[in-house]
Amino acid sequence: MNPSRFSIAALLSFSFLLFGLCELGFCREEPSTIRMKLGGFRDVEGSSQNNNALIETLARFAVQEHNKQQNAILEFARVLKAREQVVAGKIYHLTLEAIDSGKKKIYEARVWVKPWMNFKQLQEFKYAHDGPSFTSSDFGFKRDGHGIGWQAVPLPSHDTEVQDAANHAVKSLQLKSNSLFSYELLDILLAKAQVIEDYIKFELLLKVKRGIMEEKFRVEVNKNIKGEYCLTQMEQVHS
Repeated sequence: MNPSRFSIAALLSFSFLLFGLCELGFCREEPSTIRMKLGGFRDVEGSSQNNNALIETLARFAVQEHNKQQNAILEFARVLKAREQVVAGKIYHLTLEAIDSGKKKIYEARVWVKPWMNFKQLQEFKYAHDGPSFTSSDFGFKRDGHGIGWQAVPLPSHDTEVQDAANHAVKSLQLKSNSLFSYELLDILLAKAQVIEDYIKFELLLKVKRGIMEEKFRVEVNKNIKGEYCLTQMEQVHS
């Protein structure tokens, strides 16, 4: 037999054998590995402003399922953050606030959803840390002039109104600046809030960055009943 023909025949036989092994599964990736490659995490738009109906529904579902499984009585308050990951369906990673025996607490939940099967499953629900002592809903808008006085905001704050007030102050600071560099909010060092008639007053100590320089500003920001912010005082702190 011609050696070259023998070599070709042997090579073809080996190729068919290798193909067969792959078909049997020896060369396949594990399903879990494939799922991990499908997608990373992506922030869900509108979740922190509680204007995403799907995310709020899933967060309420997570709290209800946790209550059933653990015989608990948590009360859903709001969604703080949501991320999604594409797998066989989607997994939603939720950071939410719930009330436990009158105290606000922050929890992290993971919900697996397969819309085409009408399938939802709570995969994880765990306590993260205590929530702030109050949120914007606790302020109310008291028109009788008797506010609740200055209230210290625990930091880091998850209250979106405190964050929005700080961001507004930085934007206003930028408008007053002639610098070529933009101001960037680095941290909220101190925060207080107070209800005065029909608006909320925030007093904040902000750490900002401009180019390579870091600066501190003490600001006062008001928010009226229409949701409009206004910077009323600004003072640079040298320390």
